[in-house]
Amino acid sequence: MSFRRALALAACGLAGGSVLFSAVVVGKQPGRGSDTDTRLGSSSATVPPATAAPPATAAPPAAAAPPGLLLLPPSASCPPAPGWIERPAANSGYWDSNWDRREPLALINLKKKNEETGEEELSSRLNHFKAKATRHIFLIRHSQYNLDGRADKDRTLTPLGREQAELTGKRLASLGIKFDQIIHSSMTRATETTEIISKHLPGVKKVSTDLLREGAPIEPDPPVSHWKPEAVQYYEDGARIEAAFRNFIHRADVKQEEDSYEIFVCHANVIRYIVCRALQFPPEGWLRMSLNNGSITHLVIRPNGRVALRTLGDTGFMPPDKITRT
Repeated sequence: MSFRRALALAACGLAGGSVLFSAVVVGKQPGRGSDTDTRLGSSSATVPPATAAPPATAAPPAAAAPPGLLLLPPSASCPPAPGWIERPAANSGYWDSNWDRREPLALINLKKKNEETGEEELSSRLNHFKAKATRHIFLIRHSQYNLDGRADKDRTLTPLGREQAELTGKRLASLGIKFDQIIHSSMTRATETTEIISKHLPGVKKVSTDLLREGAPIEPDPPVSHWKPEAVQYYEDGARIEAAFRNFIHRADVKQEEDSYEIFVCHANVIRYIVCRALQFPPEGWLRMSLNNGSITHLVIRPNGRVALRTLGDTGFMPPDKITRT
């Protein structure tokens, strides 16, 4: 296929509203010679080696990509595209502006738009659904606790864990922020950590929830050998932790006029999963992060739904001999 034809096909993809990527090179797999076995979505395609061009009078065969390039499947609006163009899979570099289902345009039924007032009416309705405030979310991992406890009630904070909670509470108080509330896991170690922290933040309301309890959010990738819960645990815990994310992590309500500052005291697995989901990173990567006891993770959610990670697992306010990850 000529380069001119390739450019024409690329232009067709752009005209149809598709976003195109440049070629993604895939290395050869051992034992496959010059062929490359790739997966695009849920299907598999083998790219053959380049062959000689057919005679001009013959009907052109399906376009073949050079070895080592991903194939782009045909679309309804365009003929088969050359292999050096790739349509990205979901969540691979694209920001979903309606990730929390609070994007104003998604909340309006455009079919009911007033035809007489047109754009002015639409603009007015959009403003009705737009958030005005920024949410600051501080995710605190509980302090060190007694690992020998068989039941949750026996897994209380160690003396060092209580020191860590004191240091975290002092750090939060030193920020000079008027916190709106503390939402904490109902597990013993998170509840005790909350009680100590709250002494340094008098007057801040405390709320306990089962949604933030520790668990196995989703099977990690890559897997680890030292921690392998049963598949049913991922199924049960994952649904609950995902529910916690959807319930607590979203842009501000449209009725909220001022920026808010909220503290969530919970667990390492929950925090790591929430960070991945909030930043729209693959949630399976949650175990690639490590969080110290009593650490502070700061997420910011803007009115337009954009999310920023200010700090991840900060324990710089603790002396080195007080830092643990148990």
